[in-house]
Parts: sequence; C-alpha cells; structure tokens
Amino acid sequence: MPEWIYRRLGDRLFATLVAVLGLGVVGAALLITVVLYQGSAEAFRTFGFFGFLTSSVWDAVRGVFGAWPPLLGTLITASLALLLAFFPALAAAIFVVEMAPRWLREPVAYLVDLLAALPSVVYGLWGIFVLVPLVRAHLELPLFTWAAARAPLLVPLLGPPTGIGLLSATLVLALMIVPYASSLARDALALVPQSQREAMFALGATRWEVVRRVVIPYARAGIFSGVVLALARALGETMAVTMLIGNAVNLPYTVFGPAATMASLIANEFTEADTDLHLSALVAVGFVLLLLSLLTNLAATWVLHRLSRKEVRR
Repeated sequence: MPEWIYRRLGDRLFATLVAVLGLGVVGAALLITVVLYQGSAEAFRTFGFFGFLTSSVWDAVRGVFGAWPPLLGTLITASLALLLAFFPALAAAIFVVEMAPRWLREPVAYLVDLLAALPSVVYGLWGIFVLVPLVRAHLELPLFTWAAARAPLLVPLLGPPTGIGLLSATLVLALMIVPYASSLARDALALVPQSQREAMFALGATRWEVVRRVVIPYARAGIFSGVVLALARALGETMAVTMLIGNAVNLPYTVFGPAATMASLIANEFTEADTDLHLSALVAVGFVLLLLSLLTNLAATWVLHRLSRKEVRR
C-alpha cells in the first residue's frame, strides 16, 4: 500500500482515539452526576430540593436532614482559605520568576510544589499536633480573654477557644491550596515577554513598578486560573478538614467553634448511616457539592473568557 494511505489511516486512528478518550471523560462526569442524583432522589422527594438546601436541621435520630449548615461551612472555609492563600501564593510566584537568583528559583519552586504532594491526612495530623496548640495558646485564648474583659458582646461570636474548629480548619486549608494557586501563577508570569519588562525598565520604572504595571496585568488570566484551581481544591478537601473542623452540623456562627463542610459531613457519617433516608441525604449533599463545583467552574470560565477578550482588544 502507498505510504500516504498509511499516514491517512494513522491520522484517522489517532483522531478516533483522542475523540473516544475525550468523550470518555465527559461520559464519566455525566455518569457520576446521574448516579449521585439517583442516590439522592429519596432525600429530595422527602424534603424537596430547595427545602433540603435551605433547612438548617440535621438530625439523624429524627430523620430530618438539611444541607444549609454544611453548605455554608463549605463556602466560608473555602472563601476564607482562598483569601488567606492568594497573596502568599502570588508573592511566591513573583519571587521565583522576578526576584530570586537563578540558583534559588528551582529549589523554592520545588518546595512550594511539594506542599501539593503531601497527603491531606498529613496536614490533618500536623494541624492536630502542631497548629491546634499554637492557635489555642497564642490566638484563641488571648482573644477570648480580651473579649471577655473588654468586649463581652463579642464572646458569643468567638466561640469556645478549644483550637478545634472553623479557624484551624481554614488555616490548614489555606496552606494546602497555596501550591495550586502559585504553580499556575508562576507559569503565567514566566510567559510574559521579556520585551515588556525591558520597555518599562527603559522608561525608568523600578522593579516593583514593572511587576505591578506590566507583569501582573499581562498574566492575570493565568493567575485567575490558579485561583480557580485553588478554590476547587478547597471546596472538595475532605480529610484534613474533617480532622480539624470539629464536625458539628450546625450553623457556623462562631469563629473558633466547631462546624462542618459538605465533604467532612459525608466522610464523618457515611459509614454510620443506618437508614436509607440518611444515606440518601448524604448522597444528596455530595450531589449539591458537585453542583457547587460546576457552578464555580462555569463562573470562572465566563470571567476567564472576559479577561481573554480584553487582552485581545489590547
């Protein structure tokens, strides 16, 4: 057979393989969605979809389940962790790309990326044995003592200073998502053309002015992608949060008090579900978490598209 026939056959086989693999990923995602919806159908029939989302009662004894407390706990911990992690992650990326000498760049980047390779249970153990005593002794107890003496109205908002609760879980979660935001931000900053920097330096700009006015605006789409990846990681984190948040399924109205996220609730109660309704409610929580992640990614895609259009216009 002629050589061009072999090439055309190889191209067709490659295109077919790529299409099958790509559609397989989409099919797996759809299958997961269908399975979760089927498993949560009983809970949605009993409480209604919006009733399940907005109810703040989770009582396995009475068979009453509402997802609002873990949903709110997930949003609070993920948002606060992202706020705490964003600037250190961006600073690490700027240091590696713009400030560090060549011999130091790879070791620092490797150490930051190494944080992503640590198992979440290791973060949980470190949080229990190291972070919790530090937070309790040097942050929660002093603030609680000061509030009790100077501002008694703040005491109910602070909660019990035990070290196990919303604050510790948020701090560990922020540490866990730093490498995800930093990695993509570092790659985006490295792709900024050197000519852009040299033009600003030629105009008399300082290094900080070059970073602030040229490098960061040019790489903002990549930086935002890192933020989205970090947020997705924070929304779905399970083990470390379960070990530190206290796992109390109530509204997280205190800073130090125990709370729960959707992932920690599923991990904590899945093996103890003794009724079909309880199990269906836990699967429904997973389905809501899937929808939350989907909505987050869609919103991020829309924002990223807007940022890309602005860059093209420029």
